[in-house]
Amino acid sequence: MPKVVGIRFKPASKVYYFDPTGFEDLKVGDWVIVETTRGREAGQVVIGPREVPQDEVVGQLKGILRRATAQDMAQLAYYRHLEPQALQRCREMVAEHGLPMKVVKAEYNFDGSHLVFYFTAEKRVDFRELLRKLAKTFKTKIELRQIGVRDEAKLLGGLGRCGRPICCHSFLSEFVPISIKMAKLQDLPLSPEEISGLCGRLLCCLAYEHEYYAQAKEKLPKVGEKVQTPHGPGKVTGVNAIKETVTVELESDVTLEFPAHKVKPG
Repeated sequence: MPKVVGIRFKPASKVYYFDPTGFEDLKVGDWVIVETTRGREAGQVVIGPREVPQDEVVGQLKGILRRATAQDMAQLAYYRHLEPQALQRCREMVAEHGLPMKVVKAEYNFDGSHLVFYFTAEKRVDFRELLRKLAKTFKTKIELRQIGVRDEAKLLGGLGRCGRPICCHSFLSEFVPISIKMAKLQDLPLSPEEISGLCGRLLCCLAYEHEYYAQAKEKLPKVGEKVQTPHGPGKVTGVNAIKETVTVELESDVTLEFPAHKVKPG
């Protein structure tokens, strides 16, 4: 099995595997310099050297260039400090060019050799002239990357309707598909205002308990189904997957709640 080390470049982001050959003593929390498609990047070890199944490795693993030095970390902090200024200047230039785009974040790599501006737009934007002006202004390699509304929320952060920092900014490394069926399965209100996050899309947390609800409801009768209860026959009017109870309207028009194990098909 191949040996890998897991590197993360930003908090709550995807973990990438690299070949630890020559750096087998790396520990979680160590910083290293690696070569990526964006050039050289500083990343933090989040998974120490270990063997993984071959099918977990995609393509040829790149090696680690070196451990990050104190100078590398000082450079990283310096360019992080410059990002708000770069963002403001880019926004000004976008306004000067009258482009229909919203620049949401600027991000340098650790040594300032690559600067990425993330933006949202409702359609494709011809930013070729802007790109030339940005390269001339910042004197480094510039990338303009269009992102969606979920990515924007992940980059900027904020508080969710639960009062806690939003999950995608705090700990979710990747987005998973969310559907309205998940809300229906959990008997949640289907009003968009109540089941949407800061991004305007369905709440990511709808996926957290989806599997439990799916398994629990398989064991419960369906609404409208006729059943037998300790108090006689009736029709199911509701179920509670958390409590594992069934609400039944009896033939006497009385509605009672029963533990699921006391209700039989009928």
